[in-house]
Amino acid sequence: MASRVKSSGLGALAARAALTWIRRDPHAGVLERTNFHGRTVSLAGGPALAAGATLAAAVGAPTVATTAAAIAAGATSGAVGLYDDVVGNRPEQKAKGFRGHLGALREGRVTSGLVKIAGVGAAGLAASALLSRDAGVRAHRRRQDSGAVRRATDVLLGAGVIAGTANLLNLLDLRPGRAIKAATIIGTPLVAGRGGALTAGTLGASAALLPADLGEEIMLGDAGANALGALLGVALAAKTGPAGRALALAVLAGLTAASEKVSFTKVIQDTPGLRELDALGRRPAP
Repeated sequence: MASRVKSSGLGALAARAALTWIRRDPHAGVLERTNFHGRTVSLAGGPALAAGATLAAAVGAPTVATTAAAIAAGATSGAVGLYDDVVGNRPEQKAKGFRGHLGALREGRVTSGLVKIAGVGAAGLAASALLSRDAGVRAHRRRQDSGAVRRATDVLLGAGVIAGTANLLNLLDLRPGRAIKAATIIGTPLVAGRGGALTAGTLGASAALLPADLGEEIMLGDAGANALGALLGVALAAKTGPAGRALALAVLAGLTAASEKVSFTKVIQDTPGLRELDALGRRPAP
């Protein structure tokens, strides 16, 4: 329990310190955007959350391999997300959804969104491979010839879970506080048991930025949402075997496919309970 509290506190302090430092930077104006209410908000929350959550998750990880996995997933997802936040705002970069980015590629254009997708996918693969190596050590180094295919499948499933969770949180980050609330729901059960400090650090960082997010002072953007989701994906992959990863990936794939057809915001607004939870603590509309 003490390690979880320390990790959570470290995440909160690191995220708040990073936010203060970024917002004081002379070039912070490039991160300003107009949100759905017409208010000016700062994307500084994204890199601040990515930095704080990654640091705390790495410190709270139970093994060296899991620490490396958290850094690979959190830092890379945050970096490519920030790139998309900054570059993707340009008119020539506009593309909606995975199909839109692929369509642009067929036209000979590499969008910042496609760079982000590739980066998050690569980060998920690297992190999952590190987790698999850690699991292999704990399993007393099973013979390579009997388990190579199984381990490769497990790595791919883990990579899908990590990248899929990053993408899901990004899809939900359309209203103030929504992504952090969803992350809290997903991550709370993962705080229990071995490696819980990793998740506690991640959630501590996000909780520290929640008031500013709800108050429409900052927004997470791709940097924050992707890093937050990727770290939760690492925690989930670390706690599950092939069957659990396959189930989680199936759910994530289904939600991602659904997002291409329906609006999550409309579903939330039309569902009692979800509507109230989504609006909880949010600043009133102007």
